[in-house]
Amino acid sequence: MPEMLASIKTQGNKIEIVNQLLLPHTTEYLEINTIEEAHDAIKSMKIRGAPAIASLAALAFAANLSKALEISPVPSFLSSPEALEAHVTPMLDYLYTARPTAVNLGAATRRIARKLQSSKDVGNDAITIAHELVAEARLVSDEDYARNVKMSENGGRWLARIHALQPNERLNVLTVCNTGSLATSGYGTALGLITYLYQTQQLGRAYFTQTAPYHQGSRLTALELQTLEIPSTMICDTMVGSLFQHHKIHAVAVGADRIARNGDTANKIGTYNAAVLAARHNIPFVVVAPISTVDLDITNGSQIPIEHRLPTEACVVRGALYPPVLDAEGRREQAQVMITPPGLDSDKENVYNPSFDVTPAELITAIVTEKGVAQRKEGENVFDLSGIV
Repeated sequence: MPEMLASIKTQGNKIEIVNQLLLPHTTEYLEINTIEEAHDAIKSMKIRGAPAIASLAALAFAANLSKALEISPVPSFLSSPEALEAHVTPMLDYLYTARPTAVNLGAATRRIARKLQSSKDVGNDAITIAHELVAEARLVSDEDYARNVKMSENGGRWLARIHALQPNERLNVLTVCNTGSLATSGYGTALGLITYLYQTQQLGRAYFTQTAPYHQGSRLTALELQTLEIPSTMICDTMVGSLFQHHKIHAVAVGADRIARNGDTANKIGTYNAAVLAARHNIPFVVVAPISTVDLDITNGSQIPIEHRLPTEACVVRGALYPPVLDAEGRREQAQVMITPPGLDSDKENVYNPSFDVTPAELITAIVTEKGVAQRKEGENVFDLSGIV
């Protein structure tokens, strides 16, 4: 199978991310040298996907602290545990503000903060604590790949089982947005499930929505599926109902940015639409996400903060010029063009542009994590997630 794309590359303290705003026509790696650059990359969506942004934030934090440990004489904030805490806490708080809906980012910063506290509690000095924080932060990224593979396997096996898949049968699966290796530290969540089915010869065809206005589907999921040579078909967001009417679709598989205790799930805008239509056509709707996406502190989806993007982002599209125009280096030239009347983007009241919507638990058939698969009990509209977190 061809090699998967990578959203983040690291070598020691060097961090590079692929600028996803330029994909699929230009592959440009950006070096991330500071906490501020990491924050900007996340906020501007040069990197996106809940697991990936958590990984970048943690890796940037680790690199920042690791570089400080190499300085002689050591910086003053390494003089005592208290000074270290005063230095790193605002840093973690700042990283969390980049994109508040994705709970993985908050889970990563809280994990590092807990390690700081536990290391202080056992009486470690500032240097020891700093080394432990670096190691803990890097684990956020390192652990992501293995759990993605596991949850994809869990979901794929469950899906094949509920359809009583025979040896020569194949599953057709629709997904929304981009949840593959570009959205994670590798393999993916919902797109990982599709990849698992393909690798085990159980996939017929993958379908994916374009996912306006950022077109994560048509730009990123399309690129990943092409790279992996997985049979696939793109549809416009408004074509989901038609697809269900005219083609046999065995499941809808989506990722998640935050899952409430009752199973309500925030994910990329358009997910709720797909869930409603899936319910109408009796198609299983499956959420695939790591344990870190489950937020047990909130009871339901009404408590999930929903990020609203700038009006302009819904009024413009970017891509390569067509017919193709090559620059001096032989790369396709890209442009950003406005598709709405002048001035529409001047006021947020003119454009409704939430980045996420919330799918109620009652529309979700199963929630899959690296620990297993949860289904709603018969007659109930909410999930008991205790067995998979």
